[in-house]
Amino acid sequence: MENIAFIQLTERKIELKIVQSRSGRYRILEEVVNNYDLTKDITKDCLFSPTSRADILKILNIYRFTIETFSATKMIAFASNIIVKARNYRGLLDEIYTHTGINFTLVNDEEVLKDIYQSVVSKIDSSKATGIYISGYNTYLFKYNRRNVSEYFVLPYGYINLSENTGKFENLVQLVKKELKDKPIVRTFEDEILVGMGNSFLDVSKVEKKLQRFPLDIDNNYNLTLDGLNKVTEFIKDLDIDKIKKIKGLSFDGADSLKGGLAIITAIFEAFCVENITVSDANCMDGRILENLVGSPVEKYSDLLLNSLDNYYEFRKEGLSINPSVYNMAILLFKQLKVVHKLSRNYVKPLKIAAYMFDCGKFIDFKNYEKHGYYAILNANIVGASQKEILLAGLSCMCQNLDNFNLPEIMKYKEIVSDEDVDAVRKLGVLVKLAVDLNASRKNVISDIVCDILGDSIIMKTVVRSDPSFEIMQSMKLSDDFKKTFKKSLQII
Repeated sequence: MENIAFIQLTERKIELKIVQSRSGRYRILEEVVNNYDLTKDITKDCLFSPTSRADILKILNIYRFTIETFSATKMIAFASNIIVKARNYRGLLDEIYTHTGINFTLVNDEEVLKDIYQSVVSKIDSSKATGIYISGYNTYLFKYNRRNVSEYFVLPYGYINLSENTGKFENLVQLVKKELKDKPIVRTFEDEILVGMGNSFLDVSKVEKKLQRFPLDIDNNYNLTLDGLNKVTEFIKDLDIDKIKKIKGLSFDGADSLKGGLAIITAIFEAFCVENITVSDANCMDGRILENLVGSPVEKYSDLLLNSLDNYYEFRKEGLSINPSVYNMAILLFKQLKVVHKLSRNYVKPLKIAAYMFDCGKFIDFKNYEKHGYYAILNANIVGASQKEILLAGLSCMCQNLDNFNLPEIMKYKEIVSDEDVDAVRKLGVLVKLAVDLNASRKNVISDIVCDILGDSIIMKTVVRSDPSFEIMQSMKLSDDFKKTFKKSLQII
């Protein structure tokens, strides 16, 4: 196990992430972001001012102290290639190294694409997609299929330089569309999904969610529709900068650059003739971390969801943890009792998440940990599942204790959750709890189960490695909830 520091320098921020790495997996120990604005230095004077240089050095010296506090054994620092527009950029990098010992490498467009690709394939469960990453001065479009980026194109407009254009919004859209016209990546677009990344997509999605009162606050894997985009445009176009700045949740660049970002996104919708774009929080920093700690996530992790759950478990497991055993038992129960629960495969992912994370609420408070697990799952940054599947997983985890079932609470999500889903989370909750109890001794006593369904009763036969008395005793305590949910009595032998 080791701690590694990653530092990213761009025209708008210096970001520090300290991650703890173990067995090819990692978790974030510390994250610090300091925002500033170098765009005037870069685009107008073409020189970093003494004030900007002093501010950057001050921040990096503080970061160096933080890195030492966390005993990081390695530093990986990279800087946006946009800073080369300043004639004294090399002097700045040399000064940084002299005063802090931090050696920044410049990333070119190909390296940005590589970082973004690494990040998005670790967050969106699609082997074939076209990605769009909007940065401050460029927009990167790339097509990937399984393990390869087949083609890419760099649009010379980003949310900063396009926002500085004083033209009408409609003219900005046409300007971007003109650049996209007849490009192979647009012309050959077929049935793959479009994935949007960067602050512009995230900010537009946040505004759109507020306008429609969307109940989930999850950035990754959000479905931005053309109708939603049009509503954001109508809402934003009459607001001045000061009012936009009051919108909660926007990025540091949000208010100043929302006009440019909206124009690019609108042009992309029109050029590709699509009705929706999947928004991801993939970014260069995450891609750089993956590249250095994991290698290729596509090659190493074929199952994004299981990898995400394993990554969660890696840093929380204890000597007697049974999460993988509960996960496997829950899947087995789902298959064995299919004719009883009558749930479709749409509920397999929610079951997997709820089973693997059945005890995540214990890190908040042991008392009624099932209820706390609901909030923990919603905020666990799980990938490889849709936002609805994550929500259903949280509700299922909560329903391990059916006393927690609260219909008015669930109805907050009525735009997402159907009547069938409400019934399903109760059933999934009972299956997860049964899987937990069948591992009660934490010794993996039961290796398999076989269910005989006889009229109004179910006889569950256990295949064991040793005495299962404790498991059977604990599981039978669930018999009343089981009968209430599945309308059949349960007998375990």
